[in-house]
Amino acid sequence: MDALSFLLQVLAQTLSIYTLVLLVRVLLSWFPNLDWSNPVLSTVSSITDPYLNAFRGLIPPLGGLDLSAIVAFIALQLVQSLLEGASVSVLGAGY
Repeated sequence: MDALSFLLQVLAQTLSIYTLVLLVRVLLSWFPNLDWSNPVLSTVSSITDPYLNAFRGLIPPLGGLDLSAIVAFIALQLVQSLLEGASVSVLGAGY
């Protein structure tokens, strides 16, 4: 049981880190003159764009405003909360 709980906690932490990377990507998108061929920026973009594109296909821009990032953050937080809750449940069930 401890191994499963540990795995769930690691997955929740990974999603937390991914949320920070996604936040950096969204904030950087506010600067249109950035050179996205920069290795650091292109890595951030290649990590986050597939996830954001999944939501961009579901939610069209409203008045030129891309709201897909908000839904992407909500989805990440929901999954992270579920993983953390499952981890606590597994720990509680083991004792």
